[in-house]
Amino acid sequence: MSLRAVVIGASAGGVQALSHVLPDLPADFPAPVLVVVHIPPRKDNALVDLFARKCRLEVKEAEDKEPLAPGMIYFAPPDYHLLVETAETLALSSDEAVNHSRPAIDVLFETAADAFGSALAAIVLTGANQDGAKGLKAVCEAGGRGFVQNPATAEVATMPEAALAACPAALTIRLDDIPNALQAMLEE
Repeated sequence: MSLRAVVIGASAGGVQALSHVLPDLPADFPAPVLVVVHIPPRKDNALVDLFARKCRLEVKEAEDKEPLAPGMIYFAPPDYHLLVETAETLALSSDEAVNHSRPAIDVLFETAADAFGSALAAIVLTGANQDGAKGLKAVCEAGGRGFVQNPATAEVATMPEAALAACPAALTIRLDDIPNALQAMLEE
């Protein structure tokens, strides 16, 4: 399996969880990394600046119709769903909230599963709702690899528990082990 993209979803406690994952990706990590964090709609996206200072990869806010670039971390902008189009470009949508969230993790995961199939890794981190569970199941059904933060280590276990219930094939993983697991997928 060659890894062509990584999608990550997080909610409550997500910034801290992502701080264990994104900065540890090496500067030569070849796959784009797309991230949805539930943030209030009228808030500036401070995540880009925060992670740009911490990460070895370039970090940016996703733009509509932007082509995916290798080794780039894309954050969904506040109040927009982030989607992957089959042409491997990004799209933004202001469609209705999903699981009370826009951006919604399920929207990103489901569209990425359609675009990348078995060459996708999806990661569900800490959070207080069910968002990501349906999307993770779609990724695994498309042949991709699912990872879920160990609920015992999550600031809020609801989202990881829902993801594991929806997708029992997903691997429960410690945050610090995620970068190595993604590297291992590149070598498969």
